[in-house]
Amino acid sequence: MIYKTTSYARAGLIGNPSDGYFGKTIAFTFKNFKAEVHLWESPEIQFQPGHVDDAAFPSMDRLLKDISLYGYYGGVRLLKATAKVLIEYCNDHEIQLPRRNFTVRYRSNIPRLVGLGGSSALCTAMFKSLLNFYEIDVPQEIIPTLCLHAETRELNIQAGLQDRVIQVYNGVMFMDFNEQLVTERGYGTYSRVDPALLPYIYVAYDPDRAEVSGTYHRNLRVLFDQKDETMVEAMKTFANLAQEANDCLLAGRKERLADIVDRNFDLRDRIFKVASSNRRMVFAARKAGASAKFAGSGGAIVGTYDNDKTLRKLETNLKRINCRLLIPEIPLVGD
Repeated sequence: MIYKTTSYARAGLIGNPSDGYFGKTIAFTFKNFKAEVHLWESPEIQFQPGHVDDAAFPSMDRLLKDISLYGYYGGVRLLKATAKVLIEYCNDHEIQLPRRNFTVRYRSNIPRLVGLGGSSALCTAMFKSLLNFYEIDVPQEIIPTLCLHAETRELNIQAGLQDRVIQVYNGVMFMDFNEQLVTERGYGTYSRVDPALLPYIYVAYDPDRAEVSGTYHRNLRVLFDQKDETMVEAMKTFANLAQEANDCLLAGRKERLADIVDRNFDLRDRIFKVASSNRRMVFAARKAGASAKFAGSGGAIVGTYDNDKTLRKLETNLKRINCRLLIPEIPLVGD
């Protein structure tokens, strides 16, 4: 029997990057891109390499570029780290794993390193596959935290909880990473948002803007840990924007989301001095009459638009700068 699990790409709609700093965010998954993990019983444990683990290159220049972006390891390290974290969790909680070995392989068409949650999708899909394979239960609210540990503690990748939460729960979620709750119990408060409450949403990305998100998050972590006043206040403001957006959606005032999206990016640009190559996506979208902010750490944007006319302008403007536009297909709960 083959156990197949899927995790979808994600976009941070409001509040990011405060998820790693006890903030609040709203995010959604979308089925346009996905990571799949296939796992089956075998005589020994084996991790099959995927396309991110390429070992053949057309030139030295491509080899150097690949290493600079992706390092010396690919997707297999994420699967291994996730397996290790689950095993240790089971040992700590006296959960007896059946004596069964497995072979696992993965596939992903999530654009690499443009801030759409590609690495976390592999971790969450792997975790779900292992739960199915070993027929064990782990509380849903703690799964994102364990997946985060696979990246941060095992692989020293700087990241926050948002991606793992939304890829475990799916759909649209409002996440409150209250410091006391996260510190004491390991997770925040996660509330589902009805996708029907959202205005028209788009996602766009630049396939040539690949960059390692961990570097961006590492710089933020240093400033936050140093209690840099500007950084701390910025994270509080990002969180307040997410709370404001959630309140507006629940009250049926979705037309106010565009302004909140723009304010989210403007704060980020003011505090972190966004690179012009990334900023141009946002300005191209705004020139078409849409709102825009980063979907993650850079390379992809998310925003709102009013009607088909704006959408056509948006597509034209983004195409001029080699960005690809899509309308996200948000999954239903259980997809």
